[in-house]
Amino acid sequence: MRVVTLGYQTWGHRTLSAVLGTEHEVVLAVTHPVSDHPYEQMWADSVEDLARDNGVPVHVATRADQDLIDAVRAAEPDVIVANNWRTWLPKEIYAAPTHGTLNIHDSLLPRYAGFSPILWALLNRESHVGVTVHRMDEGLDTGPIVAQQAVPVGPTSTTTDLVLATMDLIEPLVAASLADLAAGTIVERVQSPESMTYFHKRSDLESRIDFTSSAADIELLVRAQSDPYPNAHFTFRGQRVRVLSAHVSTGRFGGTPGRVTVPYEGGVAVVCGRSRTTPEPAIVFDTLRLADGATVSAADFFGTRGGYIDLV
Repeated sequence: MRVVTLGYQTWGHRTLSAVLGTEHEVVLAVTHPVSDHPYEQMWADSVEDLARDNGVPVHVATRADQDLIDAVRAAEPDVIVANNWRTWLPKEIYAAPTHGTLNIHDSLLPRYAGFSPILWALLNRESHVGVTVHRMDEGLDTGPIVAQQAVPVGPTSTTTDLVLATMDLIEPLVAASLADLAAGTIVERVQSPESMTYFHKRSDLESRIDFTSSAADIELLVRAQSDPYPNAHFTFRGQRVRVLSAHVSTGRFGGTPGRVTVPYEGGVAVVCGRSRTTPEPAIVFDTLRLADGATVSAADFFGTRGGYIDLV
């Protein structure tokens, strides 16, 4: 089959690599231009470089303008395979090939359609995350499912761990889906709208630690916002501090949420939870990152200073 790929960053790179490893011909690779946006500099393997190294024509576009529509039509694809194409695609593109467009999404659809699905799934304590191949239609991640595979979430998994694990699923899923499509054996499963869940892009607000949350919830937020993603953070005496590692205390602490207490279990314990009178496990900060980028132990940062972490 003649294949056009649309993709960006490492997800798009893995997808193009998968198609290049099959018997099918990549007739055009479409990608976005290099960006200085911090998120788009993460997982930044270049689709353009991979395509050019393999003699594949490249079209670089910010969005689906008329030039892109014309380029896709001129390539005469049998199928488009898309992964991490970051702007809306019109029907003139996704329905142009004989076999339409397969989109790869890093969640177990119909759950976690939309943005940051692995991070949201971890925060919601899902037992598994995964990757879905589905047909693209006019909705966002709503088309019939073609293939799907899950990976388990461990008790200490970070978002980074799970992103890397799901990236490893891309190539075999893409190769298998194209083989089924070419053989006419592909099986589609329509997504139930009632089962769909949608999540929005995360912002700095979602990364700020709420010390009225439980210690377990805060520790989970720290793992969910692992490097290279924006870390969970708080403000202490006017300084923004990011948390690289933390754990739930063995003992229980009472008092005001956000109160820095004592050195404990190799870190520094901070009171958290909703009750000021009933002792609960504290969050123990282990390793922090300061505004200048320096990484320090919580014990070194707080020293003998007590006080209250800013709650606003």
